[in-house]
Amino acid sequence: MKIDRMDYLQRLIDKQGNNMIKVITGLRRSGKSYLLYNLFRKYLLDNVTDDKHIIYLALDSEENKKYWNSAVLNEYLLSRIENEEENYYILLDEIQNVDDFVSVLNGFSYRNNVDVYVTGMPSKDISMEFKGRGDVIHLYPLTFKEYLDAYDGDKDDAWNDYVLYGGLPYILLCKTEEDKAEYLKNLYRETYLDDIKERRNIKNGQLLNDILDVLSSQIGSLTNPTRLTNIINARYTSDSKNKGEEVVNKNTIDNYIGYIEDAFLINKAQRYDIKGNHYINSPYKYYYEDIGLRNARLNFRQIDDGHIMENIIYNELLARRYNVDIGIVEAFDKDDDKTVRKNYEVDFIVNKGAKKYYIQSAYQLTDAAKTNQEKQSLIHIGDSFKKIIIVKDNIKTRIDNDGIVTMGIYHFLLNKNSLDE
Repeated sequence: MKIDRMDYLQRLIDKQGNNMIKVITGLRRSGKSYLLYNLFRKYLLDNVTDDKHIIYLALDSEENKKYWNSAVLNEYLLSRIENEEENYYILLDEIQNVDDFVSVLNGFSYRNNVDVYVTGMPSKDISMEFKGRGDVIHLYPLTFKEYLDAYDGDKDDAWNDYVLYGGLPYILLCKTEEDKAEYLKNLYRETYLDDIKERRNIKNGQLLNDILDVLSSQIGSLTNPTRLTNIINARYTSDSKNKGEEVVNKNTIDNYIGYIEDAFLINKAQRYDIKGNHYINSPYKYYYEDIGLRNARLNFRQIDDGHIMENIIYNELLARRYNVDIGIVEAFDKDDDKTVRKNYEVDFIVNKGAKKYYIQSAYQLTDAAKTNQEKQSLIHIGDSFKKIIIVKDNIKTRIDNDGIVTMGIYHFLLNKNSLDE
């Protein structure tokens, strides 16, 4: 099965020869090795060089375990660079297995004839390891367009699968619903959870599980560590002789959430006061980097179409390399001849360079009242940047008298320039 990840491939191509260590990060099983070996290595062979000048090692294989020793790896790489007048490409998969890999790679990054590309540990920490010499490319799970392009079926069937099982590439190879569900549940339990516990030396695995349960059930809802702490403590004390006492403190919850974010399982969207022009420290929202993993965490219960679509829109915006916050806009409305101050929520404030968009996710606009409700926050913003409502219905994109654009989810997801049309 061939999956087209042309945007990421083009970014690797564009970064050739920039004297930086190209670091491909991302959620485990999101396709980092496929991008490096199947796509980028093939591009180099087809367009740039020959196999002799590509030094590739899969450092998670048993046969290459000897290279986990940084001295052995360094000696091997040096032995492969036979001519200082010719260009070489070092491609190392799962570099985190090597001890002191930073010093080895930094040494090669100073060579004018060597270009270094690595896939790294599933952690945001790796981007800081190279202290200014790392050029990070974050690989997300498949977008809906990438998924659809490789899917054997029509668009509606692909969507129904995607909202349930997400965009990890291996899902496309699973033949049955049972296979997809089991793959995700096993992956969550045996890969992501074990990795977090091992890397962070977590002894209280039950607390980690409980936090993930709560976060998974609250995607797209405002929350913070204090609220989560109250929920967890209520669970722990409801049947306990210590009823009412604090079992877990907020700092511990905050640390655990940080570990989950660091593993790329979830992303935090901060709240921004649009008219006040400042960030609000709390509360904020969490979204899953892959919606299938969220559903698997909840054993495929609690399938909330509205929040799932919101999560997918958020992930799509990140994959398109937009900066994304959630917004709040203050307004004064008339209510029974009284002026009442209200805060309206804006699902997403999206910007890249000089471009800015405000986006509402509305699964269905069932009637005029619902349409007006979704429009209110956008109307009260009062600036000239584009305002968009995305709905599930497969509609023709339209603009109303308030200048608000309404488009269908398929149009948004399948056209990378949809926000500018």
